[in-house]
Amino acid sequence: MRISVVTIVLNREETIANSLESLRDQTHMDWEHIVQDGCSTDNTLNIIKQFDDSRREVYSEPDNGIYDALNKAIDKTSGDIIGMLHSDDKLADENVLATVSSFFDNNPSIDGVYGDLDYVFSFHSGVVFRRWIAGEFKKEKLKYGWMPPHPTVFLRRSVFEKYGTYDPSFRISGDYDAMLRYMMNDVKFGYIKQTLVFMKVGGASNASLKQIYKKSLEDIRAIRRNHAGSLKTVFFKNFRKLSQFRFRKLLQVKKP
Repeated sequence: MRISVVTIVLNREETIANSLESLRDQTHMDWEHIVQDGCSTDNTLNIIKQFDDSRREVYSEPDNGIYDALNKAIDKTSGDIIGMLHSDDKLADENVLATVSSFFDNNPSIDGVYGDLDYVFSFHSGVVFRRWIAGEFKKEKLKYGWMPPHPTVFLRRSVFEKYGTYDPSFRISGDYDAMLRYMMNDVKFGYIKQTLVFMKVGGASNASLKQIYKKSLEDIRAIRRNHAGSLKTVFFKNFRKLSQFRFRKLLQVKKP
């Protein structure tokens, strides 16, 4: 089963090598990698060239934001399964793609899978300060702000073909909108009960209080258009994050 891995990147010279290493080391060999670069001006493209692989295609061109870039990359894929590997993320171990492929093989009625996500301050510190344990999907949980970690989601190509890709009118919450669209339309998901991805802290959605406010407004729009809850859903969505933090780890990191 070929897995298409999509990476969108812009000026991520500090983290892109970790992402590429984690893909290079996978035991599942039947993958392709589409890198959609937004015309980086730092050393990103040179670093990508150092990881030369015939299974990787690199495109560098202007885009209209994160979700426009994702759509461009998805359009270039050819695999049976499509997943994301963001430039600030890395696959948790060398068997992630093998685990995903095996899950799909053993569950032919499943349209998508997801797993757990660990947040780290750096890929080399080994300190996990937030652990997103997703749990099993139940549709009624959506109105209480539940959502699987998007970086861990792998979908069959048929999901994108039937229900569309990402709406680029969203600047921050396009992934939330898409996941609500899929789940409210009864796309069948399976849960892999293990950490699939490490994410380095500092994404577009949580960079500042202003960004968090903007994200909440977009979340409300996504909830309303997909009939997935109410204003309370945004409160629940943000509140449930508190239980994911490992506050002792945070205190340890702050010590001199």
